[in-house]
Amino acid sequence: MLDLLAIVLPVFGLIGIGYVARQTGFISERVGEGLSEFVFTLSLPCLIFRTLVRAEIPAVQPWGYWIAYFVGVAAVWFLATGIATRFFGLKGISAVVAGFSTGQANTVFVGVPMILKAYGDEGAVPLFLLIAVHLPVTMTLATILAEGRRASPLLIIRRLLTHPIVVGILAGSVCRPIAAYVPAPAWQVMDLLASAAVPCALISMGIALRRYGLQMGWKLPTVISFLKLIVHPLIVLLLATYVFPMPPVWAGVAVLFASCPSGINAYLFAERYGEGVALASSAITLSTALALGTTLIWLRVLGVG
Repeated sequence: MLDLLAIVLPVFGLIGIGYVARQTGFISERVGEGLSEFVFTLSLPCLIFRTLVRAEIPAVQPWGYWIAYFVGVAAVWFLATGIATRFFGLKGISAVVAGFSTGQANTVFVGVPMILKAYGDEGAVPLFLLIAVHLPVTMTLATILAEGRRASPLLIIRRLLTHPIVVGILAGSVCRPIAAYVPAPAWQVMDLLASAAVPCALISMGIALRRYGLQMGWKLPTVISFLKLIVHPLIVLLLATYVFPMPPVWAGVAVLFASCPSGINAYLFAERYGEGVALASSAITLSTALALGTTLIWLRVLGVG
Protein backbone atom coordinates (compact mmCIF):
# COMPACT_ATOMS: atom_id res chain seq x y z
CA MET A 1 0.00 0.00 0.00
CA LEU A 2 2.88 2.38 0.74
CA ASP A 3 4.28 1.72 -2.73
CA LEU A 4 0.90 2.52 -4.28
CA LEU A 5 0.60 5.70 -2.23
CA ALA A 6 4.06 6.71 -3.43
CA ILE A 7 2.65 6.69 -6.97
CA VAL A 8 -0.68 8.36 -6.28
CA LEU A 9 0.04 10.91 -3.55
CA PRO A 10 2.49 13.11 -5.51
CA VAL A 11 -0.11 13.43 -8.28
CA PHE A 12 -3.13 14.15 -6.11
CA GLY A 13 -1.00 16.00 -3.58
CA LEU A 14 -0.16 18.67 -6.15
CA ILE A 15 -3.84 18.88 -7.11
CA GLY A 16 -4.63 19.39 -3.42
CA ILE A 17 -2.00 22.12 -3.13
CA GLY A 18 -3.56 23.98 -6.04
CA TYR A 19 -7.03 23.63 -4.50
CA VAL A 20 -5.95 24.83 -1.04
CA ALA A 21 -3.89 27.69 -2.46
CA ARG A 22 -6.93 28.97 -4.35
CA GLN A 23 -9.34 28.27 -1.47
CA THR A 24 -7.25 30.35 0.93
CA GLY A 25 -6.75 33.15 -1.59
CA PHE A 26 -3.00 32.60 -1.64
CA ILE A 27 -3.14 32.66 -5.43
CA SER A 28 -5.71 34.19 -7.77
CA GLU A 29 -7.96 32.65 -10.38
CA ARG A 30 -5.77 34.26 -13.04
CA VAL A 31 -2.87 32.04 -11.95
CA GLY A 32 -4.88 28.90 -12.65
CA GLU A 33 -6.06 30.17 -16.01
CA GLY A 34 -2.51 31.12 -16.97
CA LEU A 35 -1.05 27.79 -15.87
CA SER A 36 -3.77 25.87 -17.69
CA GLU A 37 -3.19 27.80 -20.91
CA PHE A 38 0.59 27.34 -20.63
CA VAL A 39 0.27 23.57 -20.13
CA PHE A 40 -2.39 23.09 -22.76
CA THR A 41 -0.88 25.20 -25.54
CA LEU A 42 2.89 24.92 -24.98
CA SER A 43 4.28 22.62 -22.30
CA LEU A 44 2.27 19.44 -22.92
CA PRO A 45 2.61 19.62 -26.74
CA CYS A 46 6.39 19.85 -26.16
CA LEU A 47 6.25 16.77 -23.91
CA ILE A 48 4.28 14.84 -26.54
CA PHE A 49 6.59 16.04 -29.33
CA ARG A 50 9.73 15.04 -27.42
CA THR A 51 8.34 11.61 -26.55
CA LEU A 52 7.14 10.76 -30.05
CA VAL A 53 10.35 11.96 -31.72
CA ARG A 54 12.53 9.81 -29.50
CA ALA A 55 10.25 6.80 -28.92
CA GLU A 56 10.51 3.38 -30.54
CA ILE A 57 7.16 3.20 -32.32
CA PRO A 58 5.89 -0.32 -33.10
CA ALA A 59 6.08 -1.25 -36.78
CA VAL A 60 2.62 -2.84 -36.62
CA GLN A 61 -0.26 -0.66 -35.46
CA PRO A 62 -1.68 -1.85 -32.09
CA TRP A 63 -5.28 -2.19 -33.27
CA GLY A 64 -6.23 -4.49 -30.39
CA TYR A 65 -4.92 -1.94 -27.90
CA TRP A 66 -7.03 0.85 -29.39
CA ILE A 67 -10.11 -1.33 -29.85
CA ALA A 68 -10.00 -2.50 -26.22
CA TYR A 69 -9.97 1.09 -25.02
CA PHE A 70 -12.59 2.53 -27.35
CA VAL A 71 -15.07 -0.30 -26.89
CA GLY A 72 -15.05 0.79 -23.25
CA VAL A 73 -15.54 4.42 -24.31
CA ALA A 74 -18.53 3.49 -26.46
CA ALA A 75 -20.12 1.38 -23.71
CA VAL A 76 -19.95 3.98 -20.93
CA TRP A 77 -20.85 6.83 -23.30
CA PHE A 78 -24.01 4.97 -24.37
CA LEU A 79 -24.93 4.06 -20.79
CA ALA A 80 -24.42 7.61 -19.49
CA THR A 81 -26.47 9.13 -22.29
CA GLY A 82 -29.29 6.63 -21.76
CA ILE A 83 -29.37 7.13 -17.99
CA ALA A 84 -29.24 10.93 -18.31
CA THR A 85 -32.12 10.86 -20.80
CA ARG A 86 -34.30 8.21 -19.15
CA PHE A 87 -33.92 9.03 -15.46
CA PHE A 88 -32.83 12.69 -15.38
CA GLY A 89 -34.79 14.08 -18.31
CA LEU A 90 -31.81 15.54 -20.16
CA LYS A 91 -32.11 16.12 -23.89
CA GLY A 92 -30.09 17.46 -26.79
CA ILE A 93 -26.70 18.97 -25.98
CA SER A 94 -27.03 18.24 -22.25
CA ALA A 95 -27.40 14.51 -22.97
CA VAL A 96 -24.35 14.65 -25.25
CA VAL A 97 -22.38 16.35 -22.44
CA ALA A 98 -23.33 13.51 -20.08
CA GLY A 99 -21.93 10.94 -22.51
CA PHE A 100 -18.88 13.05 -23.33
CA SER A 101 -18.09 13.57 -19.63
CA THR A 102 -18.09 9.79 -19.19
CA GLY A 103 -16.09 8.89 -22.28
CA GLN A 104 -13.52 11.71 -22.20
CA ALA A 105 -10.65 11.06 -19.79
CA ASN A 106 -8.57 13.77 -18.13
CA THR A 107 -5.38 12.74 -19.89
CA VAL A 108 -3.66 16.13 -19.75
CA PHE A 109 -3.91 16.99 -16.08
CA VAL A 110 -4.13 13.55 -14.44
CA GLY A 111 -3.45 10.74 -16.93
CA VAL A 112 -0.01 11.79 -18.15
CA PRO A 113 1.48 12.46 -14.68
CA MET A 114 -0.06 9.32 -13.11
CA ILE A 115 0.84 6.88 -15.89
CA LEU A 116 4.39 8.18 -16.28
CA LYS A 117 4.80 7.94 -12.51
CA ALA A 118 3.52 4.36 -12.53
CA TYR A 119 5.34 2.99 -15.60
CA GLY A 120 8.08 5.51 -16.36
CA ASP A 121 9.54 5.71 -19.86
CA GLU A 122 8.30 2.19 -20.64
CA GLY A 123 4.74 3.45 -20.52
CA ALA A 124 5.35 6.61 -22.57
CA VAL A 125 4.88 5.05 -26.01
CA PRO A 126 1.53 3.32 -25.36
CA LEU A 127 0.38 6.40 -23.44
CA PHE A 128 1.01 8.88 -26.24
CA LEU A 129 -0.16 6.48 -28.95
CA LEU A 130 -3.49 6.38 -27.15
CA ILE A 131 -3.54 10.14 -26.67
CA ALA A 132 -2.95 10.48 -30.41
CA VAL A 133 -6.34 8.96 -31.21
CA HIS A 134 -8.28 9.62 -28.00
CA LEU A 135 -8.90 13.33 -28.46
CA PRO A 136 -9.77 13.28 -32.18
CA VAL A 137 -12.20 10.37 -31.74
CA THR A 138 -14.07 11.73 -28.72
CA MET A 139 -14.19 15.34 -29.93
CA THR A 140 -15.39 14.30 -33.38
CA LEU A 141 -18.08 12.04 -31.94
CA ALA A 142 -19.32 14.71 -29.53
CA THR A 143 -19.43 17.35 -32.27
CA ILE A 144 -21.34 15.09 -34.65
CA LEU A 145 -23.86 14.17 -31.94
CA ALA A 146 -24.32 17.82 -31.03
CA GLU A 147 -24.52 19.23 -34.55
CA GLY A 148 -26.34 16.32 -36.19
CA ARG A 149 -26.66 16.84 -39.94
CA ARG A 150 -25.29 20.36 -39.56
CA ALA A 151 -21.85 19.01 -38.61
CA SER A 152 -19.34 20.27 -41.18
CA PRO A 153 -16.42 17.91 -41.87
CA LEU A 154 -14.22 20.90 -42.70
CA LEU A 155 -15.08 22.58 -39.38
CA ILE A 156 -14.29 19.41 -37.43
CA ILE A 157 -10.98 18.94 -39.25
CA ARG A 158 -10.01 22.59 -38.73
CA ARG A 159 -10.72 22.41 -35.00
CA LEU A 160 -8.68 19.22 -34.67
CA LEU A 161 -5.71 20.46 -36.71
CA THR A 162 -5.48 23.66 -34.64
CA HIS A 163 -5.76 21.84 -31.30
CA PRO A 164 -2.38 22.16 -29.48
CA ILE A 165 -2.24 18.47 -28.52
CA VAL A 166 -2.94 17.35 -32.07
CA VAL A 167 -0.28 19.80 -33.31
CA GLY A 168 2.24 18.22 -30.90
CA ILE A 169 1.32 14.73 -32.12
CA LEU A 170 1.61 15.64 -35.81
CA ALA A 171 4.84 17.60 -35.34
CA GLY A 172 6.42 14.76 -33.35
CA SER A 173 5.48 12.24 -36.04
CA VAL A 174 6.76 14.40 -38.91
CA CYS A 175 10.06 15.32 -37.22
CA ARG A 176 11.17 11.79 -36.30
CA PRO A 177 13.47 11.43 -39.35
CA ILE A 178 15.36 14.68 -38.59
CA ALA A 179 15.61 14.30 -34.80
CA ALA A 180 19.31 13.40 -34.96
CA TYR A 181 20.12 16.69 -36.68
CA VAL A 182 18.46 18.96 -34.12
CA PRO A 183 21.10 20.99 -32.18
CA ALA A 184 21.57 20.21 -28.48
CA PRO A 185 20.50 23.70 -27.28
CA ALA A 186 17.17 23.26 -29.05
CA TRP A 187 16.62 19.97 -27.23
CA GLN A 188 17.48 21.64 -23.92
CA VAL A 189 14.78 24.26 -24.52
CA MET A 190 12.32 21.50 -25.43
CA ASP A 191 13.24 19.49 -22.32
CA LEU A 192 12.75 22.49 -20.03
CA LEU A 193 9.32 23.22 -21.46
CA ALA A 194 8.30 19.55 -21.35
CA SER A 195 9.47 19.09 -17.74
CA ALA A 196 7.10 21.84 -16.60
CA ALA A 197 4.01 20.07 -17.96
CA VAL A 198 3.34 17.67 -15.08
CA PRO A 199 3.62 19.96 -11.99
CA CYS A 200 1.93 22.92 -13.69
CA ALA A 201 -0.90 20.74 -14.97
CA LEU A 202 -1.63 19.31 -11.53
CA ILE A 203 -1.55 22.68 -9.74
CA SER A 204 -3.87 24.21 -12.34
CA MET A 205 -6.22 21.23 -12.01
CA GLY A 206 -6.54 21.88 -8.29
CA ILE A 207 -7.35 25.54 -8.93
CA ALA A 208 -9.93 24.51 -11.53
CA LEU A 209 -11.66 22.13 -9.11
CA ARG A 210 -12.10 25.01 -6.66
CA ARG A 211 -13.70 27.05 -9.45
CA TYR A 212 -16.10 24.38 -10.74
CA GLY A 213 -17.47 22.75 -7.59
CA LEU A 214 -20.63 20.61 -7.52
CA GLN A 215 -22.94 23.02 -9.29
CA MET A 216 -25.45 20.34 -10.29
CA GLY A 217 -25.66 18.33 -7.10
CA TRP A 218 -24.31 14.80 -6.79
CA LYS A 219 -26.77 12.25 -8.27
CA LEU A 220 -25.99 12.24 -12.00
CA PRO A 221 -22.32 13.19 -11.44
CA THR A 222 -22.08 10.14 -9.15
CA VAL A 223 -23.42 7.92 -11.93
CA ILE A 224 -20.96 9.43 -14.40
CA SER A 225 -18.09 8.99 -11.92
CA PHE A 226 -18.97 5.33 -11.35
CA LEU A 227 -19.08 4.62 -15.08
CA LYS A 228 -15.85 6.55 -15.69
CA LEU A 229 -13.76 5.31 -12.76
CA ILE A 230 -14.99 1.72 -12.39
CA VAL A 231 -16.92 0.43 -15.40
CA HIS A 232 -14.71 1.85 -18.15
CA PRO A 233 -11.38 0.51 -16.81
CA LEU A 234 -13.04 -2.83 -15.97
CA ILE A 235 -14.18 -3.26 -19.58
CA VAL A 236 -10.71 -2.34 -20.85
CA LEU A 237 -9.04 -4.75 -18.41
CA LEU A 238 -11.23 -7.66 -19.51
CA LEU A 239 -10.72 -6.95 -23.21
CA ALA A 240 -6.97 -6.39 -22.87
CA THR A 241 -6.60 -9.61 -20.89
CA TYR A 242 -8.93 -12.08 -22.59
CA VAL A 243 -9.84 -10.73 -26.06
CA PHE A 244 -6.84 -8.69 -27.26
CA PRO A 245 -3.86 -9.99 -25.23
CA MET A 246 -1.01 -7.48 -25.09
CA PRO A 247 2.13 -6.77 -23.05
CA PRO A 248 1.37 -6.07 -19.36
CA VAL A 249 2.62 -2.47 -19.58
CA TRP A 250 0.38 -1.73 -22.55
CA ALA A 251 -2.64 -3.27 -20.82
CA GLY A 252 -1.82 -1.36 -17.63
CA VAL A 253 -1.52 1.95 -19.46
CA ALA A 254 -4.88 1.38 -21.18
CA VAL A 255 -6.59 0.54 -17.88
CA LEU A 256 -5.10 3.52 -16.01
CA PHE A 257 -5.95 5.77 -18.95
CA ALA A 258 -9.55 4.57 -18.73
CA SER A 259 -9.61 5.06 -14.96
CA CYS A 260 -8.81 8.78 -15.21
CA PRO A 261 -11.54 11.19 -14.06
CA SER A 262 -13.70 13.18 -16.46
CA GLY A 263 -11.69 15.47 -18.70
CA ILE A 264 -11.66 19.23 -19.01
CA ASN A 265 -12.64 19.03 -22.68
CA ALA A 266 -16.17 18.04 -21.67
CA TYR A 267 -16.47 21.33 -19.78
CA LEU A 268 -15.03 23.32 -22.69
CA PHE A 269 -17.44 21.55 -25.05
CA ALA A 270 -20.41 22.40 -22.81
CA GLU A 271 -19.33 26.03 -22.60
CA ARG A 272 -19.04 26.23 -26.39
CA TYR A 273 -22.68 25.17 -26.80
CA GLY A 274 -23.98 26.91 -23.67
CA GLU A 275 -25.61 23.75 -22.27
CA GLY A 276 -24.62 21.18 -19.67
CA VAL A 277 -21.93 23.37 -18.10
CA ALA A 278 -23.03 22.62 -14.52
CA LEU A 279 -23.14 18.88 -15.27
CA ALA A 280 -19.67 18.80 -16.82
CA SER A 281 -18.10 20.83 -14.01
CA SER A 282 -19.76 18.69 -11.33
CA ALA A 283 -18.63 15.48 -13.04
CA ILE A 284 -15.04 16.77 -13.22
CA THR A 285 -15.01 17.76 -9.55
CA LEU A 286 -16.57 14.60 -8.13
CA SER A 287 -14.75 12.11 -10.36
CA THR A 288 -11.39 13.77 -9.63
CA ALA A 289 -12.03 13.65 -5.87
CA LEU A 290 -13.04 9.98 -6.04
CA ALA A 291 -10.16 9.06 -8.36
CA LEU A 292 -7.69 9.13 -5.47
CA GLY A 293 -9.30 6.00 -4.01
CA THR A 294 -10.16 4.23 -7.27
CA THR A 295 -6.67 4.75 -8.68
CA LEU A 296 -5.20 2.92 -5.69
CA ILE A 297 -7.55 0.03 -6.43
CA TRP A 298 -6.59 -0.18 -10.10
CA LEU A 299 -2.87 0.08 -9.36
CA ARG A 300 -3.25 -2.85 -6.96
CA VAL A 301 -5.23 -4.86 -9.50
CA LEU A 302 -2.53 -4.21 -12.11
CA GLY A 303 0.26 -5.14 -9.70
CA VAL A 304 2.01 -1.77 -9.98
CA GLY A 305 4.06 -0.56 -7.08
